[in-house]
Amino acid sequence: MRVIVTRPAGQAASWVRSLAGHGVDAVALPLIDIAPPDDVPAVQAAWRTLAAQRLVVFASPNAAQMFFGQRSGGQAWPAATLAGSMGPGTTQVLRELGVPGDAVVEPAHDSPQFDSEALWRRLESHEWQGVSVLVVRGDGGRDWLAERLRECGARVAFIATYRRVAPAFAGESKQLLDAALARPHEHLWFFSSSEAIDHLAQACPNVAWAEARALATHPRIAERARALGFGAVHPCRPTLDAVVACIQSIAS
Repeated sequence: MRVIVTRPAGQAASWVRSLAGHGVDAVALPLIDIAPPDDVPAVQAAWRTLAAQRLVVFASPNAAQMFFGQRSGGQAWPAATLAGSMGPGTTQVLRELGVPGDAVVEPAHDSPQFDSEALWRRLESHEWQGVSVLVVRGDGGRDWLAERLRECGARVAFIATYRRVAPAFAGESKQLLDAALARPHEHLWFFSSSEAIDHLAQACPNVAWAEARALATHPRIAERARALGFGAVHPCRPTLDAVVACIQSIAS
């Protein structure tokens, strides 16, 4: 059974290496491409506001990488500013980019899901009345966490550091896609984004997915895969150990 990792290219390559280290036959077939933001000067300007922010929330590893890509002059992370992370992947990127570990707030490691709700459980005890919060993300996304912060009196702003676009399948990626469609029982789709599923549906509008199998790292993603018609959808926590265990269970 071949596992198809559908994350954007950078994260997909990392997951393929990690899964291979556990004996899993995995390949990268990104279903989301990452493009620069429409307004690069706005991202650069956001860096000048960091010291005035009580919290900067990073929605994904890509959000962090693209935001720091616009940093000028090696600007250090402000001592009084917290960095909110949606999960271990984003936390790792933030630390590699120089954010001090004690400045990072992330969901508990045993959280069933790494999402806005899990991060809020770590943030809700803080005082938010009258403080400024910046949410760093792609072009669009959930506003649930921003709504909770605003309810507690925070001033919340958003900055888009990248655009998510549908991939163009050609060459090796087209061959991988064709093989997965031709032999669904030999493949397992690994989804970590509902938008990735939408892009797959757009690329393959006339495909019947009843014989295809998927692993989904969040209930909303699993629901979207079922709505597309996947015959078997396996929910799984978004950690490497949980994903490997799920794959091994499916394979057996």
